Amino acid sequence: MQQQHFDVIIIGGGLAGLTSAIHLSQCNIRVLLIEKNSYPKHKVCGEYVSNEVLPYLNFLGFNPFDFGAKKISKFELTTHNNKKIEAELPLGGFGMSRYEMDFQLYQLAIRQGVLVTQDSVVDVTFEDDQFHIQTKSNQRFTSKITVGAFGKRSSLDVKFQRRFIAKKSPYLGVKIHVSGNFPEDKVALHNFKGGYCGVSKVENNHINLCYITNYDAFKRYKDIETFQEEVLFKNSALKNMFQKSNPEFVKPLTISQISFETKNPIENHMIMCGDSAGMIHPLCGNGMGMAIRSAQLASELIIDYLQKEIKTRVELERKYSKSWNKAFSFRLKVGRTIAYLFRQDWLAPKLLVTLRKLPFLVPLIITMTHGKPIEI
Repeated sequence: MQQQHFDVIIIGGGLAGLTSAIHLSQCNIRVLLIEKNSYPKHKVCGEYVSNEVLPYLNFLGFNPFDFGAKKISKFELTTHNNKKIEAELPLGGFGMSRYEMDFQLYQLAIRQGVLVTQDSVVDVTFEDDQFHIQTKSNQRFTSKITVGAFGKRSSLDVKFQRRFIAKKSPYLGVKIHVSGNFPEDKVALHNFKGGYCGVSKVENNHINLCYITNYDAFKRYKDIETFQEEVLFKNSALKNMFQKSNPEFVKPLTISQISFETKNPIENHMIMCGDSAGMIHPLCGNGMGMAIRSAQLASELIIDYLQKEIKTRVELERKYSKSWNKAFSFRLKVGRTIAYLFRQDWLAPKLLVTLRKLPFLVPLIITMTHGKPIEI
């Protein structure tokens, strides 16, 4: 079978993969995007996006508010024993489902000339300064650059023997959309013993409820419903949210083995984007923004490399690693620290009392886990 050659091949069609594909194609770069699932598709995700990436999305020709995204400017945090604090979000953000956002970005990518194929990548090798890619359906491609945007956990992570994959990943994510009453300008984060749940409105006036918990805490209960009743509902805000709303899904979506371990932004000469390069704890609510921001960093450097402004692959990889760490290393460390502190059930209420006494700390902490608005 004859191999097809592309300037750039992107493995994974989530937010990072799609935005990178659109950006590169705007510079007449021949891009292939390989995504195993069809669009549209729901994903376990908080579905809140920081406004730091809004200028970049507009630059790509995408305005989320054209598709019903909700403008969010307020933040609420509660502890498992029902202590509460509220604050204004320094930058604000918007709520939009991955079902809608990924689908609209996919359609924009197609209009921009990106070739999208539904398939799974089973092998990636790097020889003679180019990538060789084989898919499950036995398609074979080559490219100058390959971007890894295949998400939180993939068979390719195992194949590349990435360090994080060998470590225990004890987290479980659960998501459901409901209909009911919730302010569309607010994102809430409700703690319970062993985890926390994000709440925000998305298009169609649906409310996204997405929580993460330690699997060891979850497996003591026979099913999701029992776990929610016995654990989540100790937080009265969550109990009210779940019991006074109507589910829009037949059953909740789940994902297991979520890892927050450190990852390398370059792996086997592949440029890693989005969750493939690193995940911030959902408690900080900025994973979608980070994925989009990483795609911008990668795309700009790839364009410079293909236009020979960056002379060597070594320089490209060095610059991307440096840019990625500059943009995200600090906020990831802050995210891990905040998540650790709020996992201590005895400490979380005391932290909230402190924050209520010193309210200026709340926007400061939020700013530490978010970037500045992207300049285009």
